[in-house]
Amino acid sequence: MTTALVEVVSAVADVAATRSRTAKTHVLARLLIAAGSDDVVAVVGLVLGRPVQGRLRVGWRTLDRIRPEPAASARLTVGDVDAAFTVLAASTGPGSAARRTEILTGLLRAATADEQDYLVRVMIGEMRTGALDGVVVDAAAIAADLPKATVRRAAMLTGDLGRTVRAVIDGDDLSGVGLTPGVAVQPMLAATASTAAEAIRTAGASSVEFKLDGARLQIHRVGGTVTAYTRSLADITARVPDVVDVVRGLPGDDLVLDGETLALDEDGAARPFQDTMSSFGDAGENALTVWFFDVLYADGRSLVDEPLSVRREILASTVGARLIPGQVVPADDGAAAQTVLDDALAAGNEGIVVKALDSTYAAGRRGAHWIKVKPVYTYDLVVLAVERGSGRRSGWLSNIHLGARDPDGEYGEPGGFVMVGKTFKGLTDDLLRWQTEHFPTIAEHDDGHVLRLRPETVVEIAVDGVQRSTRYPGGAALRFARVKRYRTGVDAKSPSEADTISTIRGLLR
Repeated sequence: MTTALVEVVSAVADVAATRSRTAKTHVLARLLIAAGSDDVVAVVGLVLGRPVQGRLRVGWRTLDRIRPEPAASARLTVGDVDAAFTVLAASTGPGSAARRTEILTGLLRAATADEQDYLVRVMIGEMRTGALDGVVVDAAAIAADLPKATVRRAAMLTGDLGRTVRAVIDGDDLSGVGLTPGVAVQPMLAATASTAAEAIRTAGASSVEFKLDGARLQIHRVGGTVTAYTRSLADITARVPDVVDVVRGLPGDDLVLDGETLALDEDGAARPFQDTMSSFGDAGENALTVWFFDVLYADGRSLVDEPLSVRREILASTVGARLIPGQVVPADDGAAAQTVLDDALAAGNEGIVVKALDSTYAAGRRGAHWIKVKPVYTYDLVVLAVERGSGRRSGWLSNIHLGARDPDGEYGEPGGFVMVGKTFKGLTDDLLRWQTEHFPTIAEHDDGHVLRLRPETVVEIAVDGVQRSTRYPGGAALRFARVKRYRTGVDAKSPSEADTISTIRGLLR
């Protein structure tokens, strides 16, 4: 008997309602056990808001236009949803629009109000339940009474969490799961530090490497066939022919490499990140170059359990001049690490990554063995609008629209404000509560989803940088913006003291 969708919706609501990782884990363990082998892969996708079918190409406006009255009682199953999503993902060509509308309408008409809200958030990619991959992995381990480390390693090395959870539920032996060339694995992730000295104190003796402003790639070569995957494990081989050619020409047999690709200008300097992204599939002036910073498989064996010091030697002998710039720095030598950071920034790069020489490749994990250091910029901006929240933030005003001052009216009215981005990052419950109480008192328009505000609230925003944008009239967009504080009370600032669009644009390269 297939799993009722209401069971998933109820479990995810319970997960969103608690901060306790232990409580989240036990809720999801019960759900995975109930789902069983037939449904568990689809259930994992629904819990994480990542359907197994991938992108469904369904937008908010379409759903808002066709959304029917909800069903009075719950009758949808996970199997029903999975079947509908499969048709949506596969529907292309003539007549597909009508077919997709028919499938969406039928699915939503069979859903209760709560189920409709849940399915809409899954389809448009706005699930924020706190049920992250690691929690699901731990839940699967509890469900099968297995060591968490065993399940975690299997999930990392298969690159497929749903399939791993099903193997756990089926009682398969996970001890033999290893890295297989041609099967993408979850990438190792880096923690953050504010200074190079702090990072080297934490990691100890390290390889301190440039952090390029590019796109991360995991590249497999098996029997002469090269496959390239993004950080999210999407296959983009056809879009990076220059990179494929480089890897095809490297010495040795089967390989798995971790690296970064980016576009260079005529002087050999890195172009901005958006130039790299626009260069996928383009062999023109912005053709892509690739550098490598790790090797996971070479010489006929997996290297994920070897220390970085060994992997770097093998990598250097394999990729030669394609090795990412960096140097070995002794433990506690913050000055040497800072020198590498200064060199990286001077060359137009994002910063550095400090990597412990004795660390193994912990696929999918973010820990103290890799630590990135990037400059953080802060700006005082004005809140132009706010969006109603969803998921755990349902009932609160959440995502804020940010504007920079335009004193000369270069992009609009003199003395007005020009939008440079949105964010919900960094908002604590206290800040969300304050927003929800305050912003309606200064709202000028409410369309049911977005409140347009009088431009009088100043907020301090931290960003990793600024990139060119065709979306915003000022031609600039914030990168990784997060709220630090509102400029109220003793920290109060007026809108006339906000940073200008020229200041924001000054960070463009």
